[in-house]
Amino acid sequence: MEKDDRHLITEFLAGSDEAFEELVNRHLQSIYNFLYQFTKDRDSLDDLTQETFIKVWKNIKKFNPEKNFRTWLFAIAKNTAYDFLKKKKTIPFSFFENSEGDSPLENISEENPLPDEILQRQDLEKELNQKLQQLPDNYRIILMMRYKDDFSLQEIAEILNLSYNTVKSQHARALARLKSIINKHEI
Repeated sequence: MEKDDRHLITEFLAGSDEAFEELVNRHLQSIYNFLYQFTKDRDSLDDLTQETFIKVWKNIKKFNPEKNFRTWLFAIAKNTAYDFLKKKKTIPFSFFENSEGDSPLENISEENPLPDEILQRQDLEKELNQKLQQLPDNYRIILMMRYKDDFSLQEIAEILNLSYNTVKSQHARALARLKSIINKHEI
C-alpha cells in the first residue's frame, strides 16, 4: 500500500532517508515541469529542481502537517524559480488582468480509449500544447497547474502567493483566451 506524503514526512523526521527519497521520486516530474513553465530555461532545470528539494529537505521540520504538502512543495518551487529569474533580471509575467470564461478542458474524458482514440488524443494534446504556448506565461502556468497538476484554484493562489479572486479571474481569462486561439485556428 502506498504511503501518503504526511506518513513519509513523519518517517523521514524519525530518521528514514528512504522516506524522503520516496517523496522526491513522487513529486520530481511535476516539480520539474512546473519549474519549466516558470523559467523556460531547460539548461537550469536540473539545478532548480535539485535546489527546490534541498530547500524542502532543509525546511521540512517547519512544515505544518495540517497543510497540504504538495501545495507547500510547489510554493517552494515557485520561490526557487522567482529567485532564479531575479538573478537573470527577467520578470516572467504580470498578474493583473480580469475577465470571465468557460472551460472546454473540463469535458475531457479519461475512460479507456481505443488505439485510434489514443493517437487522436496525442495529436490533440500536441496541438493544445502548441496553442498553450501562445498564451502569456501567467495564464499558461495557471492552466497547467489546474488541469495538468490538478490543483484547485485556492491551492494555486497559495502557491503563487496571489489572492483567490486574482487566480480565479486569471483562470477565466486564460480559458477565454485559449478558446479564442483555438477558434481562430479552426476556421
